[in-house]
Amino acid sequence: MTELAIGTPTKKTVRSANVAGFASDADRWSAVVRRDPAADGVFYYSVRTTGVYCLPSCAARLARRANVRFHATRADADAAGFRACKRCRPTEQGAAIHVAVGDCALGSVLVAASDKGVSAILLGDDTDALVSEVQARFPKAALIRGGADSERWVAQVVAYVEAPRRGLDLPLDIRGTAFQRQVWRALRDIPIGSTTSYADIAARIGAPDTARGVARACAANALAIAIPCHRVVRKDGGLSGYRWGMARKRALLDREAAV
Repeated sequence: MTELAIGTPTKKTVRSANVAGFASDADRWSAVVRRDPAADGVFYYSVRTTGVYCLPSCAARLARRANVRFHATRADADAAGFRACKRCRPTEQGAAIHVAVGDCALGSVLVAASDKGVSAILLGDDTDALVSEVQARFPKAALIRGGADSERWVAQVVAYVEAPRRGLDLPLDIRGTAFQRQVWRALRDIPIGSTTSYADIAARIGAPDTARGVARACAANALAIAIPCHRVVRKDGGLSGYRWGMARKRALLDREAAV
């Protein structure tokens, strides 16, 4: 495996931090108040009123101490029911993202994967542009070319495009707001060969007045095919926008309809 030339991986400050210096809650709170980057990766803090967890150096407005909890790891914060801050992006702190690229009938396909699963599936014509998009999506991560899992998963995506009857079952690392994740769960319930409308999805998630929000969630989807936003069409059945191009959307629907 080789590290991609683009981007410079962020150093894990946890390696140089004096962990003992943040042993007590008082020490940790002091680090949060001064937004100490040396504490990043040593611990995380969550805010009860917002439901998010952050790096100690997060630039967000300082929370009240009474609403703050400390966690030794990201997994601890996740298990406690908090979601990652979208400003400091603690899930990307020093993380490695493995990237694999393949070719299929739709052009180039790129699969990016974290240690939790596939975090992006991108389609396009220019491999370099796809890699740059991944770097922009995960700016603090080191992009690593290859890896057994990412190579296998991109092969599965390519195989699905060529023969949708195979199905596609990948471990996914889905990142988004609570509303986006709700929409994306509903999209994954649309059967192969079927389509539905934005309004129908809004009704399914119990928010019938959010059809435009559903459309925005579809546009924000970074997991092409695995989260099948291509199966969502206008209420009259006509094709609507697709971030990877209308020709690809039509091709995918035609291939799935033939299953």
